[in-house]
Amino acid sequence: MMQEELLELLPYLTKQERVEMDRLLTMEAKAKPWREIARPNQLAPPGNWQIWLLLAGRGFGKTRTIVEWAQEKAMATKSRGNIVASTSSDGRDVLVDGPSGFLAVCDPVPEWEPSKRRLTWANGSTATLFSAEEPARLRGPQCHWAIADELAAWVYPEAWDHLLFGLRLGVNPQVAVATTPRPTALIKSLIKDPTAHVTRGSTYDNRANLAKQFIDNVISRYEGTRMGRQELNAEILDDAPGAMWKRDQIDKNRLADGPKSYRRLLVAIDPAATSRATSDEHGIIVVGESYSGHYFVLADSSLRGTPREWAIAAIAAYNTHKADAIVIEVNQGGEMAVSTLQTVDKHVPIVTVHASRGKEIRAEPVASLYQQGKVHHVGFFPELEDQMCSWEPGIGASPDRIDALVWGIVELMSGPGQVEYAPSIWG
Repeated sequence: MMQEELLELLPYLTKQERVEMDRLLTMEAKAKPWREIARPNQLAPPGNWQIWLLLAGRGFGKTRTIVEWAQEKAMATKSRGNIVASTSSDGRDVLVDGPSGFLAVCDPVPEWEPSKRRLTWANGSTATLFSAEEPARLRGPQCHWAIADELAAWVYPEAWDHLLFGLRLGVNPQVAVATTPRPTALIKSLIKDPTAHVTRGSTYDNRANLAKQFIDNVISRYEGTRMGRQELNAEILDDAPGAMWKRDQIDKNRLADGPKSYRRLLVAIDPAATSRATSDEHGIIVVGESYSGHYFVLADSSLRGTPREWAIAAIAAYNTHKADAIVIEVNQGGEMAVSTLQTVDKHVPIVTVHASRGKEIRAEPVASLYQQGKVHHVGFFPELEDQMCSWEPGIGASPDRIDALVWGIVELMSGPGQVEYAPSIWG
């Protein structure tokens, strides 16, 4: 049975049958050499390029592509490689142990030593796994080749700089980058880099190998939308013409670290009206104000979930960042929103805010602070920043992450508000 036929059965299989299907797919993947089954845009370009930038949509086969390229590099001659993922768990679960990872598709299979984060091939080649969340670990380790997964989602761009500094062994050191594109400053610069070869691909290139359920439920839902153009077609979409925020503006004032202390630090929540799977997200953003009058975005804990789930997430952010209070918009739910938080932690201080003006008017002073260079994102928040730079006032509802951001910074600007402890619900 061919891979496409097996994948079409996915929605109807039991858990045990899916395990067997994974085994069969892995056997089929190893049955033929990669260069016999790969599509042309999954093969590295010829020449002495330094960077191969593969910009492709979800489901294209990006992971398999860079893993197979790394396998070829490791098997060609004894060499040393660096493998960098956006997070340590992504590196382990996707690049090493995943269905398109080294242990699943490589033949011969390299030895994996989790404690050393190291793959070793029979010819003596080795590769070490790194997380882009820890850029300092990339200082020093030299390599002949490297792979970088989902570069557009890396929180710290300096991880890329350190990776390039270490790419200095051999005659032609190379790095293969696979990512769903976002219009970040780093991705834009790589597209213009004369040492980089850019390959583009879309989800549709690999349609024959995708589950029918994915095609019916995901592709059909997002096809033609802004998110679909980015995530499926791999288009780099810049700021919407009428957006109140610009990516260059955010990037210019981005910081790796915030101040050591804050005049005030808040967790801001904009809860969704419902908690169904198709509902809006509950916006949960952590913001702080320095003693110099600058503002800092420190975390995005937004999610879809039940009232208790968003309350637990908000209070976890409150405790993690040692915030002064939680700010919550209570137009929808009113006292119930406060009570939901207090059922998780009855002592948490809560500031309630009410929407009395339109969203655009409420957001204008916050957008002005960004224009003045007074708001700094500490790290990278892809979902929040995508919303900020794609929402146009008057065109659709503003996303909840933006609303939470605005509530938090407006409250910081206006000074301490009405704090409700209301422990009376506990008798």
